Amino acid sequence: MAKTQISAEPGVPQIVITREFDAPRELLFRAHTDPELLVQWLGPRRLSTSVDRLDARHGGTWRFIHRDADGNEYAFRGVFHGTPSPDSIVRTFEFEGMPGHVSLETLTLEEYGGRTLLRANAVFQSVEDRDGMIQSGMEEGVNDSMERLDELVARLAAVR
Repeated sequence: MAKTQISAEPGVPQIVITREFDAPRELLFRAHTDPELLVQWLGPRRLSTSVDRLDARHGGTWRFIHRDADGNEYAFRGVFHGTPSPDSIVRTFEFEGMPGHVSLETLTLEEYGGRTLLRANAVFQSVEDRDGMIQSGMEEGVNDSMERLDELVARLAAVR
């Protein structure tokens, strides 16, 4: 099984996430832009996810909500910059519980030999904002999401 790499260099307001998948990039792109697929993998396993909106086009907005077993909600939102494609998805990311702390995320999908390298680069307004994201427990969410995404694309690839 592939391992998710999370890199946050000291003093740099950036987080880079990489993981290799045994699937074509088109499947990974669909999993990021199809609301029915997105809810199957995004977020920690202990939370459910719903898509309030996902307008995957230049200037389009998105909003996702995670819910815990007690019904508490954690919402995230942003705006797409450029038209999303299998080459890249660029969007802003903001946790509604901490308004004003916006990061810019660029997701790239590089396919070679039927495998795809996913690279997510998040740039924050400050090192403090980046550190706050790390301290929020994002590692659990990233690792669970990437494992769940791997499981989903494996199921999708099997029925192609």
